[in-house]
Amino acid sequence: MTQLAVGDHAPEFSLLDQDGRSVALNDLLAGTDKGVIVYFYPKASTPGCTKEACDFRDSMEGLKAAGYAVVGISPDPVSAQAKFASRHDLPFPLLSDADHVVMEAWGVWGEKKNYGKVYTGVIRSTVVVAPDGTVTLAQYNVRATGHVKRLRAALGVD
Repeated sequence: MTQLAVGDHAPEFSLLDQDGRSVALNDLLAGTDKGVIVYFYPKASTPGCTKEACDFRDSMEGLKAAGYAVVGISPDPVSAQAKFASRHDLPFPLLSDADHVVMEAWGVWGEKKNYGKVYTGVIRSTVVVAPDGTVTLAQYNVRATGHVKRLRAALGVD
């Protein structure tokens, strides 16, 4: 697994969102001034993923005003993404990467350890992609609690 680094070109993707619509990275980038915050999370409706998603939701006004769009990606099916988005009023696309092809390309599908067990899954990560498609920030193995606040500080967003 190769993780993305600042200056790399972000791999293109096109995945289905919570409403079953196809969403491509290039389309998301076209509508922004500063770029897209792509965050990867392990499982919809779990405590950590809910905390992180709600933190992004609560920060959307400031992020959008600063010129950023947000998109979340997990291996959950479209139906689980739809429930998650509806239950928490999430104002950004949640994309389904059930076969984890995009996650592998972005370096977020790999070995994890939890309570002494080793398994393969989603490494909670956030990558910021500039309008030209280059990576401007890449954070891997982040903690859900406080992540969005730290990200906002790194991006200089109030």
